[in-house]
Amino acid sequence: MGGCFSKPKPVELKIEVVLPEKERGKEELSASGKGSPRAYQGNGTARHFHAEERLTAPHPYPGPQDCVEAAVCHVKDLENGQMREVELGWGKVLLVKDNGEFHALGHKCPHYGAPLVKGVLSRGRVRCPWHGACFNISTGDLEDFPGLDSLHKFQVKIEKEKVYVRASKQALQLQRRTKMMAKCISTSAGHSSSTNVLIVGAGAAGLVCAETLRQEGFSDRIVLCTLDRHLPYDRPKLSKSLDAQPEQLALRPKEFFRAYGIEVLTEAQVVTVDVRNKKVVFKDGFKLEYSKLLLAPGSSPKTLSCKGKEVENVFTIRTPEDANRVVRLARGRNAVVVGAGFLGMEVAAYLTEKAHSVSVVELEETPFRRFLGERVGRALMKMFENNRVKFYMQTEVSELRAQEGKLKEVVLKSSKVVRADVCVVGIGAVPATGFLRQSSVNLDSRGFIPVNKMMQTNVPGVFAAGDAVTFPLAWRNNRKVNIPHWQMAHAQGRVAAQNMLAQEAEISTVPYLWTAMFGKSLRYAGYGEGFDDVIIQGDLEELKFVAFYTKGDEVIAVASMNYDPIVSKVAEVLASGRAIRKREVETGDMSWLTGKGS
Repeated sequence: MGGCFSKPKPVELKIEVVLPEKERGKEELSASGKGSPRAYQGNGTARHFHAEERLTAPHPYPGPQDCVEAAVCHVKDLENGQMREVELGWGKVLLVKDNGEFHALGHKCPHYGAPLVKGVLSRGRVRCPWHGACFNISTGDLEDFPGLDSLHKFQVKIEKEKVYVRASKQALQLQRRTKMMAKCISTSAGHSSSTNVLIVGAGAAGLVCAETLRQEGFSDRIVLCTLDRHLPYDRPKLSKSLDAQPEQLALRPKEFFRAYGIEVLTEAQVVTVDVRNKKVVFKDGFKLEYSKLLLAPGSSPKTLSCKGKEVENVFTIRTPEDANRVVRLARGRNAVVVGAGFLGMEVAAYLTEKAHSVSVVELEETPFRRFLGERVGRALMKMFENNRVKFYMQTEVSELRAQEGKLKEVVLKSSKVVRADVCVVGIGAVPATGFLRQSSVNLDSRGFIPVNKMMQTNVPGVFAAGDAVTFPLAWRNNRKVNIPHWQMAHAQGRVAAQNMLAQEAEISTVPYLWTAMFGKSLRYAGYGEGFDDVIIQGDLEELKFVAFYTKGDEVIAVASMNYDPIVSKVAEVLASGRAIRKREVETGDMSWLTGKGS
């Protein structure tokens, strides 16, 4: 399969570390839904998967009147390993020179629209500078996540020392290409009580599994069931953009599911899984037989267990409705956030412009301490304090007090009383695997579903993926880990689908995640659990830094702000199978990143 799953080759990273220009601003737009991934819908109809737009390889170009062709540069203008954004007609194209060959691709990442020219070129693929998605430069195909769509690939020819690119006008405008997919030809679709593939959970893992099956030519019945009342949506946006409406968050329009015969059962709760008879039972009594099963139920947020926990206007953020209600209640009022992890801090940041006051309650001394360490946590805390957020650290909630049933005050163990009209609880989550307790699918002591590198559970034909699994992390000596992040769920959904089709794929992706607060993004790659030192280059005060997390002699994770594309570079080095030593990052000399160092 694509480079993502291939054996490591020696790494060649050929771009100097470029400190950022002012190119950052546009990313946050996408996080607020304004530049949302659905901008490709012209006239309100989802046009992106019409047959003529999924241009197939043999004849990738429509008639001459729909095309634009022009010389974009001289052959000597680009060195090997260089990328450049070039104008073509009224659009732009990413031109790449690799091993003496020119390639022309879409210039924006289909996930949130990042300029790929600022990304990283390595091992025949370009990695997005914002969230780490990878695209094959020869085909434009998506090889690592997040996101669902690939890039258009354009024709290149060299004539008289000039590089010419030819592209369809439509492809130039669209900036995304949905891979060719099979349609469902099963006659039982929609009404019988058996399906070939059943997917429990319609987050990133479930959706990518269904799409991968169709991309690989699978044309039998696929049923995707979800507790949610919505079709699959961009859940990480909920806490970053609480105002976003379900239709702005949708990952695919309704017509997409219809076109490819992916049946989605909403508000459908599985209560038992009978693996011996290959059957699941839903809460309403409906029974469905399957031949292959993917368990991707995700997690359930933890709730407070203190006195007054049943008062009104206390929320965990799980759905667009939760998020929208929090914003409505917080406008001009007092908001309290319990938990200074990613969800809590994103919500607190978003509410500062809406609420009269925002307070954060946290058991640790600093926000993100376990994940990002003391120093980075403190720098971020300062940014929040500069935005009027009040912190109550090293304490927890002892009571929620109400007036006429509605929240009025949050009482802390430190005996402080904080005024509150709305409270958001972000104190972690547990795997939503209760329905598997009576089944013969193995669960570990914490309720996670252990899987192997092929995402198989202990039961043949039953796979699991996403936030509810533990799996062997290849580049940390196959240590069994749980990584509840968006990108990882995509990758696991894909591997599960490939193995349902007996392709023997293994999970090998490097974890990558991001958070956005006050228009600033923090990116993170690797797996930092158990780090014993943090080496920081750059300026923490100015929030322009890179932090390397080390364990013993090895770099196990990296985080950065305003330092693109360093996190994507490190992810590429780790993905190539090369270890990064602590001494390489201590000196501040980053030449090792460009493949020239030791």
